[in-house]
Order: sequence, then C-alpha cells, then structure tokens
Amino acid sequence: MTFTDTLLFLRAWLRDPSMIGAVAPSGAALARLITRDVDPRNGPVIELGPGTGVFTQTLLDRGVPAHRLALIEADPTFANTLTQRFPATRVLNMDAAHLGLSEPLFGSERAGAVVSGLPLLSMPRDKALAIVEGLFSRQLRKDGTFHQFTYGPRCPLPPDELSELGLEATHMGSALLNLPPASVYRFRRRTSISMAI
Repeated sequence: MTFTDTLLFLRAWLRDPSMIGAVAPSGAALARLITRDVDPRNGPVIELGPGTGVFTQTLLDRGVPAHRLALIEADPTFANTLTQRFPATRVLNMDAAHLGLSEPLFGSERAGAVVSGLPLLSMPRDKALAIVEGLFSRQLRKDGTFHQFTYGPRCPLPPDELSELGLEATHMGSALLNLPPASVYRFRRRTSISMAI
C-alpha cells in the first residue's frame, strides 16, 4: 500500500462515504484470504469495487489471466487508476447494481467467481440485494461463488435475505492483521444441506 493509494481512498471516501467502505486500501492478509479459493480453474472472474487494485494484483499473482478478469468500479478516479495499472484487464466504470440488467460480461461463458470489495453493509439494502441477485441471475455460472469481506461482526447478508435469494453462506475466516480487522464470507446457490453462518 502506497501513500498515493491511501490518499486516493481518503478522497473517494470524502466524496461518497456510502460507496467507499474504508479510508485506506485493504491489506495483504485480507487480499490473501478473500482470493484463497479463486484460481484460473474458476474461469472468468469479476471483481467488484477494486479500488486501487490490491485484490486485483493478488488474483493475477494467483494465476488468473488478466484478460479473464473484469473490474467493476463506480468511482471514475479509481477506474482510471486501474486502467493504467492493469491494462490487460477489462475495467468497467459502472455501478455494480446494473450487472443484473446487462448481458453477461464474458459472453456465452459465465464467471466462476466474484470477489467483492463493496461495502454491502453501508449501502441501502435494496441496492445490496440487487447487486447480489444480479450477479447470481445474470453473471455467475450455476456453481459460481461470491466472495465478500465485511468489517461487521456478522454475515453481510442475514438469514432472511439469504433465504430470499436462495443462497447459503460460509464464513471463510478473518484477517485480524487487516486495519480494521475483517471477515470473509463465501456465498453460493443453496444445496440440500444448509450451511452454518
């Protein structure tokens, strides 16, 4: 994490605190945890709210090919930074809530995983639900997974919302060395065996 990246985050947070979940980029421990189960075998990968690209770089380091990585970033300053840093990726300056209305990002091939840095807990619930529902209905393949971190003490999607969306959640662990500490959850379509949150 550089001073420039921290400054970009602080400015973005001051512009719109509801869309920026932190005043500094995520740390390496959180990046390793949230990308732990994502590799080239997952197929194309979508990253939501990549900011300055901490998770992006970790995904590339894990072997995800740049041309199979779509970065969805609503903040134009971050989107420009990502385009310069990761020119071989597909950077889309758009609101992730629109993914449910758009064609699949990778054509006939659906994404195998989504990695999200969006602040689901601080945004309006209808918007957070639209993002998750849109990903599972339009962008992810049937066995696709959605990886989300949270600074909150519980799963960012409560049981009633998980049930409504037909999803199950698994707590993947906590990154205590992140500032602030964060937990990661993996969401997938519900199977016959329910998962503990």
